Amino acid sequence: MTEKLFPAELSTDMLKNIFGANDENVAIIEDAFDVSITVGDGNFRIEAKNERDADNAFSVVKNVISHADTGEIVTRQLAAYYCDMVSTGRGNTSSAGLVDSICLSSKGTPIKPKTRGQKELVDKIFSNTITFGIGPAGTGKTFLAVAAAVSQLRKNQVKRIILTRPAVEAGESLGFLPGDLQDKIDPYLRPLYDSLFEIMGEDSFQKKFEKGVLEIAPLAYMRGRTLNDAFIILDEAQNATREQLKMFLTRIGTGSKMVINGDVTQIDLPGGKRSGLLKARDILDGIDDIAFVYLTEQDVVRHDLVKKIIKAYEKDEERNNR
Repeated sequence: MTEKLFPAELSTDMLKNIFGANDENVAIIEDAFDVSITVGDGNFRIEAKNERDADNAFSVVKNVISHADTGEIVTRQLAAYYCDMVSTGRGNTSSAGLVDSICLSSKGTPIKPKTRGQKELVDKIFSNTITFGIGPAGTGKTFLAVAAAVSQLRKNQVKRIILTRPAVEAGESLGFLPGDLQDKIDPYLRPLYDSLFEIMGEDSFQKKFEKGVLEIAPLAYMRGRTLNDAFIILDEAQNATREQLKMFLTRIGTGSKMVINGDVTQIDLPGGKRSGLLKARDILDGIDDIAFVYLTEQDVVRHDLVKKIIKAYEKDEERNNR
């Protein structure tokens, strides 16, 4: 039996934050490394059957305490994230580096990246003109891109925000749907509205939308335009063809920034067409001022089951490819 001590004089509130409701955060660490964690005499005591498990649990506890020191809530997802990072040999990341605020939500809550992959995506967005965020569902690609766009709009670094996505379910032919143009495209663009509502508030969104500061439209409506002084987000880019993505990328004008998000495991293009996102990755990788960030299931911040679902589908795909 191996024992490690982590000296930490913590308040009752801090301990509650670290341990979580019904000690669920610590239970995740204990299950991940087959250890026992207790607190007494100003120390975290970690008991394990071998030194490696003790060291791994020690690293996670250290990261969790460092995160709690910033005043942030320690969630089950965060505890599981640090366990994953340590298990894959990436446990030396400073947790404090994950909590830089992008902007404030409409309720005054700081919006911050929650994983190292998310932090890399945000950093690349702010330091490059064009950024590709590629990863599975639940990794926060759209939400973080919208938060970055709102941040730059509030700082007057751009004059407007333009959000777009392919309407592949209707083959970009929306005429048969009832209502006017806005009614026709709303079902396809709803995730973008949801992110903007949460960050800006519905009233602020409506005012800026009416003034033309916010524009939300299908990808087909980007053709022939030059987009200056704008923050432009293309969502669900895996459903854009090679020609559509080339058209979109060449719309960028002076003073603008682009984010292209997609999940290459969820391509819905009809007729076996190849995703333009896959082709763009091959063509553009390595060009200065264009960044590619790859998120994984470790960056999932939705329900715990999302991560398990992604892993299950990956295993099934591996079996089918053998």
